[in-house]
Amino acid sequence: RHVYRESDESGEIPARVIDTAWEMGFISSSIPEEHGGLGEERSSLTGSLIAEELAWGDLSMAMHILCPALAVFPVLEMGTGEQKKKYLPSFCNDKYQSATAALIEPRYNFDPYSLATTARLDGSDYVLNGEKCYVPLAADADLLLVYAAEDGGTQGFIIEKGTKGLEIGEREQNMGIKALATCELTLKDCRIPVENRLGGQEGCDFNRIINCSRVALSAMAVGVARSAFEYSRDYAKERQAFGEPIASRQTIAFMLAEMAIEIDA
Repeated sequence: RHVYRESDESGEIPARVIDTAWEMGFISSSIPEEHGGLGEERSSLTGSLIAEELAWGDLSMAMHILCPALAVFPVLEMGTGEQKKKYLPSFCNDKYQSATAALIEPRYNFDPYSLATTARLDGSDYVLNGEKCYVPLAADADLLLVYAAEDGGTQGFIIEKGTKGLEIGEREQNMGIKALATCELTLKDCRIPVENRLGGQEGCDFNRIINCSRVALSAMAVGVARSAFEYSRDYAKERQAFGEPIASRQTIAFMLAEMAIEIDA
């Protein structure tokens, strides 16, 4: 928390913060031992608590630290044996390994179940076309999980950094979470092997991926709300008006009480 303001103003998160979080094994702990991980059982409850506490400190840092999970966990749960063997070991190293996912599209009527980005089977390859935005760490990610429409459904496709047809745009200028680098990306006849379809022939359970992401986002929202409440409470105790803290005013006290009740609920 003591570096969040500096990070927000500079747009950069200190490497020591990311490295320290990586050493805690938030990602690698769930990867099986056969792929170099700790092999611990994945827990939605534990994951939610981690997301909440990290977001309580700072949302940008929380999203940066957990960003690799956007690609790792879908591969871990729905990937083929070959996909797990190929991609998971690199996330068990000592140094932070960047990966991300691209879902959101730059249009007002964006619908994750009706994407404009398309994937077309062409022989032994898939050809992807479309645009994505708000892709975290896209410029640095070695692995991207891109979601595209295929035969009326949404499927995931694994794209490695440097693949021909994958173009990463400039860093976006966002109003919030300024310390988190997000970019637009464009897919222009981006060709990938058919083996890079998440889950192979069976594909992925996109509903489950969306539901898991909603749980994580909700947990982070609670963390941000807790932090906002604590800042408000502390300020109300310190700010003096008419010779007493404004927290002693009933209107302010009621506002803080309502915040605490809604967050706890």
